[in-house]
Order: sequence, then structure tokens, then C-alpha cells
Amino acid sequence: MRAPRPSERVFYAVAGALFCTSAAVTVAWCGSMSTMHRMAMPGGWTMTMAWMRMPGQSAAGAAAAFLAMWCVMMVAMMLPVIAPALLRHRRSFAPGDARRDRSTLTVALGYFGVWALVGGLVYPFGVALNAAAMQSPSFSRAIPALAALTLALAGALQYTGWKRRLLECCRGAPEPCRSVTVTTRGAWRHGLRLGWQCVQCCAGLTALLFVLGVMEPLAMALVTALIAIERLAPGGRRAAPMIGALLVVASFWLVAKGAGGN
Repeated sequence: MRAPRPSERVFYAVAGALFCTSAAVTVAWCGSMSTMHRMAMPGGWTMTMAWMRMPGQSAAGAAAAFLAMWCVMMVAMMLPVIAPALLRHRRSFAPGDARRDRSTLTVALGYFGVWALVGGLVYPFGVALNAAAMQSPSFSRAIPALAALTLALAGALQYTGWKRRLLECCRGAPEPCRSVTVTTRGAWRHGLRLGWQCVQCCAGLTALLFVLGVMEPLAMALVTALIAIERLAPGGRRAAPMIGALLVVASFWLVAKGAGGN
């Protein structure tokens, strides 16, 4: 590996500072939420504060707060795995090209914009699911089984050819998985494409985050580590099915736990 250029050291420094800041804000935010009252639900699970409105908070305010938290959290979780792609895009420009930093920033904004859209789509679904659980004790008792099914499906997804193809693209395989563009519009589209590929590739592990708790720092750390392993580790391609096996085992554990509680 060649030594990074001085300008690349700046890239690493900015990315590192952004990661540390977003991680610290996420942990502090989630820590403040964890000190608040959590609602124990029929079925032996606890409703997370992510889907609940604070006293005096409007529906729009609650949605905005969730989206803000989600965006900061996604920067902390996904910046380590998207940084190599951003660096590759940056290196596609000639040294000293004035468009280099602006284009790299545009790619990053497009990428995280896709994750922000996912958060905006997930929030109303989570609110509706938890509202249904509050109104129906029988549905609430079925939530652990639904969580187990989600884990099993996420684990099975790790074995599919679809997952393998997406993982190859996300790990930086040659064309046609990636393309380099120098215009602002092209950089934006490149970022959107990277974001959409990443959302699909991480769908199963993102589901794990929702099962474990979207505001649980340990859950976020676990999911971040698993994504980083399959995306960045030398043996990441072999790690994906192993992660799938762990998810399937975890689903059986949830079923057994629920049966024992009954």
C-alpha cells in the first residue's frame, strides 16, 4: 500500500473527526433516551422511545427528532464502510483538481441522502407497529415471534446470490459495479447509486438493528462491526454466510425464550 498523499491525510482527518463527532452525539443522544421511562409490553418486550412522542411534542416534531437522530447515527455507522469508496472517487481526479473535494462531498451527500430517505420511510412504519401493539395485547405478544422471523429471514438473505453480488459491488469490485463521474450531477447520481446498493446490501443487518433496538448503543456497535467485517475485512465474503448462521441461531433463541416465558 502506498503512503497517503498530504491531501489524503486531510481526508482521513476530516472523516475521522466526523465519525468521532457523530458517534459521540449518537451515544449521548441514546443515553439520554435510555434514562427515560420505557414501556413494558405484553409478550416480554420493551417499547423503545424512538417510536414514542415526548410529552407536549407534536407528531411532526417527533418525526423530525427521529430523522435527525437517524441521520447522525447513520453517519457514525456507515462512514467507516463508505470511506474507501469516497477515497476511490477522490483519487479519480488529477492532483490539485479544484473539483475533487466538492465532487467527493457531493457523492457523500447523495449516499447519506439515501439513508435519510430510508429513515423517513421506516419511521411511520415503526410508529404504526408500536401503536398497534399498544392497542392490541394479542398483537403485542406476537412481536417477539415477528422479531424472530425477521432475524431468520435476515440470516437466510446472507446466503443468496443477490447478497453476494451486492457485497462484491460494495467491496469495490471492478466495473460495472462502480463508475466514476466528474460533473456535479454525475457525482450526485454516483452517491445515490452507492447509497442504494448499500441499503440493499445491509438490509438484513439493518433489520437486526431494529430487532435489538434502534436506540441501543451496543446494538449499533454490533451492527456496525458486522457490516464492517463483511465489507472491509479480507475474509468478508466468507464472513457473510457465517453472520447469516448467527442470525438464524439468534432467531431460534428468541423463539425458545418466548416459549420459556409462556
